[in-house]
Amino acid sequence: MIVYFSGTGNSRFCALRLAQALGDEALDAFSLLRAGEPATLSSERPWVFAAPTYGWQLPHLFRDWLRSGRLDGSRDAWFVLTCGSDIGDAAAGLRALCQEKGLRFRGVLEVVMPENYIALFQAPEEDEARRIVAAALPVLEEGAACIRADRDFPPRRTGALDRLKSGPVNAFFYRFIIHDGPFRATEACVGCGKCVQACVQNDIRLENGRPVWGGHCTHCMACICGCPTQAIEYGRASRGKPRYRCPVEP
Repeated sequence: MIVYFSGTGNSRFCALRLAQALGDEALDAFSLLRAGEPATLSSERPWVFAAPTYGWQLPHLFRDWLRSGRLDGSRDAWFVLTCGSDIGDAAAGLRALCQEKGLRFRGVLEVVMPENYIALFQAPEEDEARRIVAAALPVLEEGAACIRADRDFPPRRTGALDRLKSGPVNAFFYRFIIHDGPFRATEACVGCGKCVQACVQNDIRLENGRPVWGGHCTHCMACICGCPTQAIEYGRASRGKPRYRCPVEP
């Protein structure tokens, strides 16, 4: 079973692509995460967990959800992490998670996809985004071949910088960077409520037809990148930047 969490669609694209290649089921964890329901799942086929990389690690929200529940059946677990550049030493945390859950860690596949973290970085324009997605397809095909042949994903070479990014920098990122204070809606807001529906944390509500953030953001960028009128800004950091949602279906 392929279980995925996706903010702006990159991980969804990868999960559905792998599901097609493997003839497997793909489960979107969004509704369970949003409802606060633990992961109580069963699969006789290998587990494949797909998610974005937040601060060079599996998103804490998704990690803690997997920790909270029960995974019955297969004990093999492959991980697929999307990123704008690299995943650092994310494998160390994934290996620890597998040990905690009694799973066999079968490796992590690094899939470079278009950058979506516009709170800090620049998202690509549409043509460039499509080029990046196209370049990711052979990586996914190789990943599917590994799973099909019951082979571990090839290990990614890591060094001191990778360990720094996935360790102290990740801790700093979650403590000081991930918060929703800078989010605001401009006069372009039409009160459609799509940002409310897109928030996996139930962090957004409408007041007088305008979104208000409640202090429990995970920085998935689903609200700002999914706003149909581009009415959401993240302070000055997002001004003038293109928004990104995965433009290609698998």
